[in-house]
Amino acid sequence: MRQETDLFKTILVPVDFSPCSEEAFRVACQMARLCGAAVLVLHVIDTSTLAAFHRLGLLAVPSDAAPQRRRLRHHARLNVRQLLESKVAADVKIERQIVEGVPFAEIAKVARTGNVDLVVIGSYGGRVGNVDKIFFGSTAEKVVRTAGCPVLTVPLPVSASQRRSSR
Repeated sequence: MRQETDLFKTILVPVDFSPCSEEAFRVACQMARLCGAAVLVLHVIDTSTLAAFHRLGLLAVPSDAAPQRRRLRHHARLNVRQLLESKVAADVKIERQIVEGVPFAEIAKVARTGNVDLVVIGSYGGRVGNVDKIFFGSTAEKVVRTAGCPVLTVPLPVSASQRRSSR
């Protein structure tokens, strides 16, 4: 059911490995199949988490930051590999990229410099309900404002039981 179109050639899907970002990955792969597009999977290692670890005393000394970064990068590679090996990714040309920084800024930078035609992003990630979201907005909202290309936000799918009870 592949229809080659010029609508989208490269679809960026940022993932934080939350259920919502996994749903966005699924949608991005379906769209890529329909359009004949390539998917760029991007994971941003949030450097602010390392600063938070240090403030909370989870890093004994600042020199623990480098090994922690390596662990985060290794964890990201393993999780991205699982996505790429999933049935969802079958028959889709996929590239992956892991970077460090502020998630919305890195996503916007890749969208603007990587010839991205569409960003497909989960409408909320793994840190729902924290103070950052209350005061500064979600990563998805910031990406919508800064990406420079169309952005499709994907919510968690409504389960069949929830659909029946809402009728």
